[in-house]
Amino acid sequence: MELLPYYKLLAKQFPNIDEVSKEIINLSAILNLPKGTEHFLTDIHGEYEAFTHVVRNASGTVKRKINETFGDQMTPSDKERLASLIYYPREKLIFLKKQGLVDEKWYQETIYQQILVLRKAAYKYSRSKVRKALPKSFNYIIEELVQEQEDLESKKRYYGEIIKTIIRTDRADDFIMALSDVIRRLVVDRLHIVGDIFDRGPGAHLILDDLMAHHDVDIQWGNHDILWMGAAAGSEACIANVVRISLRYGNLETIQDGYGINLMPLSQFANEVYKDDPAEFFQPILKGKHNFKEKDIQLMSKMEKAIAIIQFKLEGQIIKRQPDYRMADRLFMDKLSEDRAQVMIDGKIYPMKDNCFPTLNSEAPYSLTEEEREVMNNLLISFRNSEKLQQHAEFLYTKGSVYLICNSNLLYHACVPFNEDGEFSSFSIAGKNYSGKSLCDYFDTQLREAFFNKHEESNYFDKDLTWYAWCGSFSPLFGKDRMTTFERYFVADKQTHKETYNHYFKIRDQLDTCEKILDEFGLSLEKGRIICGHVPVKTKKGENPVKGHGKMFVIDGGFSKAYQSVTGIAGYTLIFNSQGVILVSHEPFETHEASIKENADMLPKEVYVKEEERRLLVADTDVGSEIKANIEILNNLLDAYRKGTIKQI
Repeated sequence: MELLPYYKLLAKQFPNIDEVSKEIINLSAILNLPKGTEHFLTDIHGEYEAFTHVVRNASGTVKRKINETFGDQMTPSDKERLASLIYYPREKLIFLKKQGLVDEKWYQETIYQQILVLRKAAYKYSRSKVRKALPKSFNYIIEELVQEQEDLESKKRYYGEIIKTIIRTDRADDFIMALSDVIRRLVVDRLHIVGDIFDRGPGAHLILDDLMAHHDVDIQWGNHDILWMGAAAGSEACIANVVRISLRYGNLETIQDGYGINLMPLSQFANEVYKDDPAEFFQPILKGKHNFKEKDIQLMSKMEKAIAIIQFKLEGQIIKRQPDYRMADRLFMDKLSEDRAQVMIDGKIYPMKDNCFPTLNSEAPYSLTEEEREVMNNLLISFRNSEKLQQHAEFLYTKGSVYLICNSNLLYHACVPFNEDGEFSSFSIAGKNYSGKSLCDYFDTQLREAFFNKHEESNYFDKDLTWYAWCGSFSPLFGKDRMTTFERYFVADKQTHKETYNHYFKIRDQLDTCEKILDEFGLSLEKGRIICGHVPVKTKKGENPVKGHGKMFVIDGGFSKAYQSVTGIAGYTLIFNSQGVILVSHEPFETHEASIKENADMLPKEVYVKEEERRLLVADTDVGSEIKANIEILNNLLDAYRKGTIKQI
């Protein structure tokens, strides 16, 4: 018998025929349960309130369970109140008590309603899996109540007495909160975040705290994510970009409050070196209410300009250090005229809007001054020593990847780069060529090297690649030919601001493009799907998020408030359950307070439904394939016991 030592080792876990048979029976039973629900979100851009609400309502899945449970037996307003309680149990209880709406009868009715919804959510799981999801403080009680035996009069009294005792012992609030948590836990089996947790929104650090506590989540990196991950790994160009963008959008909550990054050295430097510079083209973009005073805004403008100049110098160093990037056209500090009044871009001279460059040395335009170097040294120390940032970065590397194949779905954030001839773009680096899947694999490997070897000071190659992944033309996380940050700050001619999308975005509507990508990644052309984001779907202009005859779903619809005027909605999310695929659009989120007090929701609307020909089972999933493989191994062990090759204990 081949692999006999392995089977002898396995025999320690299953020491006899009874134990092996029992495990085979259990696993075979699991294969015939309905497939768990998967929930897909992308392009969150730091919008914590909207994110947490969509996760709590599971893109309408909680309401669907309520509707399936009660049908016409409950009014729409009562269903909304119950949904709001499940989303925000603690806050809702406080509100209802203030309204004088909570009494013993309300507790009894509400707990019973929650139990019924929980039964509906739990039916597709094994009892063992449900048990693992239960809170320790109420696991036995909830497990008892979830069993459907109320048709027996004795059981009905038994259940009723349990609920009354919970109320009498003053544990009803805790029990309701526990039930709400379990319902939300069970309605979604796995959460997929398809990139860009970070950007201009103020709550990326809070989103990551929630994701770290989630029971099953994976992440496909977006270019905004890799920028922060690169900063955590010690890439100075990434650090400069992160600081600049934070100042640009007045997002100091994440960088200062969330991660404790010390911006004081930059502030002092900007105040001294740029004290007479109005930095008018570096005014932060502040939308909605903010607490910044005029003097704060002026200082932030100077700080933004100071770090922008440092950024352009650091990026120039990378471009010169890495000729394989082919980014010489992004070098500008040596293209300025002597009086800084003009700049040459793509062989053409343009006037500069701003010619104040107090730290620029014409003989060494990409060298930092001593003061700039000190600023960067302090920032580097601050980013490396931020415990929260390092925890979040490690989580992103551990749970994340450039792409993921899961249950016949290919997930990636932005694109798989194409040439205009319809072939995959080839990136030549370090003497090798990469395209399609191999390009994505290359970036995945090297980006991990950058973080896990971050203390190697001479490891420029991988750290530089984190910056390239943010803005390089061959990066599958970016998908454009250039990032025109310099031009947008300094050149009025908007032709220079143009960023051309990769050819992928022109041909992704075509079925043959989607099939070419699916085939490249080894997925079935019949069952495979692509799920991605990155570019907001312009719904208000009639753009369809479903591409390639249903083979691609682009679910970036405007989670970020900044894009909602373009998209016309507040984002798309996707549900993939045992019945099929449901694409959901969302209305702009109001506030958590409105959801609690007024039962306001993001009003998810099903815009596309693709039902499976038959209900999908665990056997049809990747987990099912693993279970089948385990059953085959256990059958071999069973055969070995019966033949006497391995002795039973």
